[in-house]
Amino acid sequence: MMDCTDPYARYLLRLITRQALLYTEMVPAPAIVHGRLDLFLAFDPAEHPVAVQFGGADPAELAICARWAHRYGYDEVNLNVGCPSDRVQSGRFGACLMAEPQRVAECVAAMAEASPLPVTVKTRIGIDDQDSWEALEDFVGTVSEGGGCDSFAIHARKAWLQGLSPKQNREVPPLDYQRVYRLKQAFPGLEIIINGGITDLEQAEQHLQAVDGVMIGREAYHNPYMLAEVDRRLFGDDRPAPSRHDILEAYLPFVETRLQAGAPLSAMSRHLLGLFQGVPGARAWRRHISENAHRPGAGVEVLQEAAAKVGRPAEAEAATAPPGA
Repeated sequence: MMDCTDPYARYLLRLITRQALLYTEMVPAPAIVHGRLDLFLAFDPAEHPVAVQFGGADPAELAICARWAHRYGYDEVNLNVGCPSDRVQSGRFGACLMAEPQRVAECVAAMAEASPLPVTVKTRIGIDDQDSWEALEDFVGTVSEGGGCDSFAIHARKAWLQGLSPKQNREVPPLDYQRVYRLKQAFPGLEIIINGGITDLEQAEQHLQAVDGVMIGREAYHNPYMLAEVDRRLFGDDRPAPSRHDILEAYLPFVETRLQAGAPLSAMSRHLLGLFQGVPGARAWRRHISENAHRPGAGVEVLQEAAAKVGRPAEAEAATAPPGA
């Protein structure tokens, strides 16, 4: 979720769900080693629970990252072994590391030794022609036994390291959810979290019959209000879900504070574009923000004016309610 789940987006998502674990963008380990700490690690305490995700292949560097993650107060540290971009491959980390399970085990072990935080791994079901069940089983077994990792988030697609863009790698390789289910059966003592192509809570509930957790990325970013029922349906939290307008109103003081600190409105407003997805007036909402948020001196009034084009909260929420609700 590079360029998506920054601190501004995570603060917004936390206003929608109190329970779901949030993840940072992938942070390159060298950036932390070279001292760019606040730029990549600072976050608002309201974001908890939140995990930081690192990309790297050097156990010593990743140990430094894990140590700083603990000092900054994260709840989990995650190693990305799933990103297929050329830029990531050139640094010898991301999905290409699936070809080096022993190296990944060494990285995880170093991170676990350096920090008391749980260390987890985000990966794929395979890469290139190394996509057999045996290869995946060996990878997970090596990393869990050699590195001490007991939690894996599995994107249920293989990655082609050459020939496909990162976007194509999220869409072209076919999904194989059964492979992830089989992984849970083979390693019942591990936490197995499924990822890839999940677009609604009905799908999430179905997956949870076979695995321990569900990770939702792009859909939750582009349609964030889909998370409004997560707490009730998946965590047993009986508190009522906030309306879209409630979320916006709660976000505005945060926006004001960041504006006063020098952040441009567009840095925050871009994460709001999908908030009213599926609601009458959503197009006018997006257009007003897109046309005005980048202007010098733009403030929260841009968001308030855009919200007025969606209609009263009761009307907007009623428009999205299922029949008979």
